[in-house]
Amino acid sequence: MHILLIEDEIKLAHAIQQSLAALSYDVVLAASGEEGFFLASTTPFDLVILDLNLPGRDGIEILRNLRSQGWQTPVLILTARDGLDDRVQGLDSGADDYLVKPFAFPELHARLRALSRRGRAEESAKLCCADLELDRLARTVTRAAAVIELTAKEFELLEFMLRHKGHVVAREMLAREIWGERARAVPLDNVIDVHIARLRAKVDAPFAIALIRTMRGVGFWVQEGDA
Repeated sequence: MHILLIEDEIKLAHAIQQSLAALSYDVVLAASGEEGFFLASTTPFDLVILDLNLPGRDGIEILRNLRSQGWQTPVLILTARDGLDDRVQGLDSGADDYLVKPFAFPELHARLRALSRRGRAEESAKLCCADLELDRLARTVTRAAAVIELTAKEFELLEFMLRHKGHVVAREMLAREIWGERARAVPLDNVIDVHIARLRAKVDAPFAIALIRTMRGVGFWVQEGDA
């Protein structure tokens, strides 16, 4: 699971990062509201842990702005604000859960697992981009009503990019999430590029409009309309 932790208490942030790394979670740290808002807006994450008292931007402001843009990533507020009004405001602003400091790490882990399960349960069985449709349950892909035959790995790649439609997914993220590689002496860049090329040949080549885009040196994304 790819998690964004927006927390300005560096010692606590590192402790949380280490505890989650022990559970094989990948945690990106943001030490200010501005940095956290930028990362959440531009990078796909499976879950966000958000402090409220932040330099630059308040956590509530960050959350409200992201939700107003249609952003749907699950958010756990982690804060020292323990008043009833604070909890109500946080949840009403779009948080999925609220945990008060100080906290026990096992409880944090349990809440993250619950949010992860909830997020998967609420995912639509069908993922779409323009006239491209992927059915996660039937394991089928069509474009303009034409059936597209994909290998298992091509299907996983397309599903992952469609889940993060409109956001660039880095090669490192694809290596970790699709191939299960976390640390490797030789990067999987060439392998990933070959699979993307094959996917393009099936999904884009026969059609007038390309949906799979490339950010050179970074990764790929799926988007309809202008890039």
